[in-house]
Amino acid sequence: MAAGTEETAPGYEQARDELIEVVRRLEAGGTTLEESLALWERGEELAKVCRHWLEGARARLDASLAAERATEELDEAE
Repeated sequence: MAAGTEETAPGYEQARDELIEVVRRLEAGGTTLEESLALWERGEELAKVCRHWLEGARARLDASLAAERATEELDEAE
């Protein structure tokens, strides 16, 4: 995320829940073309937020697993 937007970006769960609502509204229909486009754009933004959070979680998990492997290798070397 760009600097300065992290404070205003929703958390993962909030973005996911709002994205689910956007999809529900789009699938239900009954909106004008302009409303549908606005919903689609919001959904794309929310999907990016979710992807950002998931990529960060993956990076943290990978770092933790790498540290654990390094510790095990050091223990085995001793």
